[in-house]
Parts: sequence; structure tokens; C-alpha cells
Amino acid sequence: MTETSAASVFGVDIGGSGIKGAPVDLARGVLAQERHKVLTPHPASPEAVVAAVREVVQHFDHHGPVGLTFPGVVVGGHTRTAANVDKGWIGLDAAGLFRESLDLPAVVLNDADAAGLAEITHGAGRGRDGVVLVLTFGTGIGSALFVDGALVPNTELGHLEMRGKDAERRASAAARERHELTWAEWAVRVDEYLDLVERLFSPQLIVIGGGASRKHDKFLPLLSPREAEVVPAVLRNDAGIVGAAMAAAAAR
Repeated sequence: MTETSAASVFGVDIGGSGIKGAPVDLARGVLAQERHKVLTPHPASPEAVVAAVREVVQHFDHHGPVGLTFPGVVVGGHTRTAANVDKGWIGLDAAGLFRESLDLPAVVLNDADAAGLAEITHGAGRGRDGVVLVLTFGTGIGSALFVDGALVPNTELGHLEMRGKDAERRASAAARERHELTWAEWAVRVDEYLDLVERLFSPQLIVIGGGASRKHDKFLPLLSPREAEVVPAVLRNDAGIVGAAMAAAAAR
């Protein structure tokens, strides 16, 4: 691994509603420039998403390594699941596809794992031992599980069953908007979900990230007391971009 300058590593966060990216200052764990965002194409086929990613990267005239998040299980650069994007991603060599399209070194990892890496290194989980769970509430619910700072990848806890459905169908930020729930009504659903993951993993710390973290003051105070400390993410919705760039730097 060679030393990477802050401006030479780029992160892209592929979400269910938007694709956003920026160069990242790795030393400080912050965006080096204001991020550029485009809407996620629908259907979010590999070809359409790759074209959108290319637009984001070319916006900055970037020519170095690129780290990319993906909303699903990623093993060895291959995308294994695709809950909130086109099923054409399943079994695809996504890292190879992005390398070929961008003509740049590319690394792909799970979106919540990327956000978790950023929060555990530069944010709310920094210096915390034991079991730390980073949850991202957006189009779905992403999860990143850490044990004494080490990532257990691809947990995908948004797909745990809750009341007969994927938990993210009831408790994601998108579910709040879809069902026109008040913050108090949504907090009840988030509470139920946190009860479930707390019973399974007994975390000492739960970090709430994703798009909903921008308005954490509207629902975190409404949650029930629990054994785990529950805090908002520090990097908010930029965590995925930062974590993706960190992964790209580590792969060099």
C-alpha cells in the first residue's frame, strides 16, 4: 500500500434515491470538495447506474482511485443481492464493471459498511471498543457491525423480519414518508427495530446515520431508554462517501 494524497481518492455513494460523490480528505475524514449528486436512475440497471457514476466522477475531472458503495451484499467486488436496485446486479463483477467504465482503479463495498468504517474511524464510534452497530436509515436500513473496531461485513440487518415483513419496509426513512407518519409515530417503529437488533447483538453503542440523521433531533429524543447508548452519526449522510474513499485507499 502506498501513501495516498487527500485529493487523489474519490468516494461514490450509490443509494436508492441518489448517487453522490466527492474527493475525500482521508486524514480528517471529510469531503475535500462539495459533493456532486445525481438522481439514481429507475430502473437502476447496471448500465444506467454506471453512466450516472461516470457523470459524478467526471464532474470533478478525477483521475485516481475510486471507492464505491452498493446497497447490497458485496463479496470480492461481486454484488450478491440487490434489494433496492435492479436485479441485474445479482452475481455481477461490479468492481470490474466500474474499473472498465471509468478506466480507473475501483473498489466496491456494502454501503452501510462504508458508512460504518467512516464513523468508527472519524465519527461517533471513534475509540469505542466492544460491539458497535452503525445503522443507516434512508431508502432502506443499512447496518455495519463492529467488534473491537473490526468490521463484520454484509450484515444487512434491514432485512430482519419484523411483523412479517423486512424491517426496512416498516422502519426506514422512506417508510416514514411513504406512510406519512409523524416523527413520533415513526419513532415507535424505530424503537421496535432497535429492540430487535439489541436483543440479537447486545451492542454497547448504536450510531444512527443515513439521510434521517440530518433530522435526528426530531426522533432520537422520542426513543425509549435502552441498554445501548444511541447517538447520531457525526459524518451524517457523507459517511458513505468517506468510507468508500477509505476502502479505495486501503486497496492501493
